[in-house]
Amino acid sequence: MTTQYGSYGSERRSSGTFFVVLLSLILGAAALAVFLRHATTGIFARVATAITGRTTTFDTSVPAVVQRIQRLNRLETVVYSIDTVVEGSKSSAVLPDLLAGDRLLLVVHGQSIAGIDLSQLKPEDVRIDNNGQSIHVTLPASQLFLTTLDNQHTRVYARSTGILVPADQNLESDTRVKAEQQLQQSALADGILDTARKNARATVTTLLYSLGFHQVDVT
Repeated sequence: MTTQYGSYGSERRSSGTFFVVLLSLILGAAALAVFLRHATTGIFARVATAITGRTTTFDTSVPAVVQRIQRLNRLETVVYSIDTVVEGSKSSAVLPDLLAGDRLLLVVHGQSIAGIDLSQLKPEDVRIDNNGQSIHVTLPASQLFLTTLDNQHTRVYARSTGILVPADQNLESDTRVKAEQQLQQSALADGILDTARKNARATVTTLLYSLGFHQVDVT
């Protein structure tokens, strides 16, 4: 008869070692989690950042960059506001204004909005060089998107009508159209389109640097 000893004891030691290792791993993971959560200053914060730090990468191919810029869509970069007085009048070819004229003064408050429609950007407007380190972008032309009057702050200041004629019901609306045209001309004369382009260049430049380019040229 052959008797074998030691097999049961060996299994118990092996099982005990496994549970010790498993418990150690659980406790270590819990301790690491506590450390990472509370290490917010000093060298411990730097160690925590080194452990958990992640690198952010962007697709900087031409199609991807064009798509990112196009998402800005109609980029409104400048608002030109004006307060002025606009005159509207109608006169008779025969009678003096005292008898047949109609005149009003319109106090006008309005604004023009300009910017660049970046949805018009095309792939050929973007050039990436130096192994993706530098980029040149040619923006579409700046545009005057909108000129409008603020109806709450636009009103008739004075009006005089000849004694022989009734007030012209269309004179105020005609004068408002004239006011919008004058506002638009003033905005253009003061360089609203140049300012819109300058501001758009700054916005797109900031975007491109955030994508990881080291040299950015936006024109």
